[in-house]
Formats: sequence, C-alpha cells, structure tokens
Amino acid sequence: MNTATEQRVSKVPEITLLFWVIKIAATTLGETGGDAVSMSMNLGYLVATGIFAAIFVVAVAAQIVARRFHPLLYWSTIIATTMVGTTAADFATRSLHIGYAGGSLLLFALLIASLFAWHRTMGSVSVDSVVSAKVEMFYWVTIMFSQTLGTALGDWTADTAGLGYRGAAIIFGALLALVAAAYQWTRISRTQLFWAAFILTRPLGAVVGDYLDKPISAGGLALSRYSASAALLAFIAACLVFFRHRPATRSH
Repeated sequence: MNTATEQRVSKVPEITLLFWVIKIAATTLGETGGDAVSMSMNLGYLVATGIFAAIFVVAVAAQIVARRFHPLLYWSTIIATTMVGTTAADFATRSLHIGYAGGSLLLFALLIASLFAWHRTMGSVSVDSVVSAKVEMFYWVTIMFSQTLGTALGDWTADTAGLGYRGAAIIFGALLALVAAAYQWTRISRTQLFWAAFILTRPLGAVVGDYLDKPISAGGLALSRYSASAALLAFIAACLVFFRHRPATRSH
C-alpha cells in the first residue's frame, strides 16, 4: 500500500445507530468510572485527572500510529476521553470553584476554538476527513473538549438549574431527538448535526451516570460505581464482539 492510499484510510467508525448507542454507553461509563476513581477510591479530582490524561495520551498516540481502523482501540480512546473529561470538569468546577456555569462557558469556548482552528487549518471538520495524523490530532482534541464540556453542562442542568438527573436526561434526550429529526427531514449540514449530537450525548451520559450512582437522597439510585461501570463496560464489549464495525468512508 502506497503512502497516498494510506492517507485515505479512515480510522474512525462509520456513523450508524450502533455508533450512537455505544457512544452514549461510553459517556455514561466515563461518568461512573471517573467518579469511581476520584471519589470511591478517594484519589481526588486532580490525581484522577492525571491518571486518565496519561491513558488518554497513550491511547491517542496508539490511534494515530495505527495503520487501519481498530474498533477496540477507537472506543478505548473514546472511553479515555470521557473519563478524563469527567474528572477534569469536576476539578475545574469544584476544586477551582469556577462553578458549573463558568466551567461550561469556558469549555464551550475551548470547544468552539478547537473546531474553528481545525476548520481554518484543514478546511473541514467532517468525520470523513479524518484520514491523516494532523486531522486526527484536531479530532481527538475536539472530542476531549466536548467530553469535558458535557460533564460540566450535565451537572449544571441537573444541579444548578434544579432539573434533577431524570429531568436533565429528558431534556438532553429530547434535544438529541430534535437533532435526529433534523437529520431525517431537513437539509441542515450533516457535519453540524453530527457535532451537535456528539456534544449532546455527553451531558446525557453524565446525568444518566450520576442517576445510577448518586445517593437516593440526591435523586439517584445509589448503585455501586464499580458495578455500574462493569455492567456498562460489558455492554460495550458485547457490542464490539457481536456487531460488525466498519470505518467511515469519504463522501467526496
């Protein structure tokens, strides 16, 4: 295989219903798993963020040097971004005391800046353009910011806005349904709709994860973070084993 051909090979998955199912499960796992390390293990947000950040860097490096699409590697990297996003957002909003609203605004600005820089440099932020190491770097940095934003936004909606975990889940689920409807019945840019859905799945997963493991007195189910994380991980593993996963293809 020559170099030109290698550069056209996508190492991200085709966007299907299965992709979104796994994505929501992975974001929920990021919340329960991140909280398990930072809270249940009493390591604190900063130490937990350092651990997950190291895992994230290693996973992204492995993803970039890979010569083809590996579903297990890709989703392992996504899970790493959700976990580092969880603990980093908690560190910023709680330990640095900038609050959920402040953290959400800061992370939203960083996300928009990342998308702008990506588009300005490469001319597109479409998933089917992720076919080179340089674009992959933009892709993973953007995903990391979106995952971190999702945690802060989910906490803000559930706690500060007073909607609770179930109420917040309904809000984000409804917004995702609107995006799906727009995809089906409008001509809005598919790239814009993808990133809207991708961003919204994170706060949905965050509030669902919190609903699973937070105390009953706080509106949760008080499930073990370890058990919930293990169940979610088993579900994702089953999806990877029993369903076919194909890389995204270029539309032009």
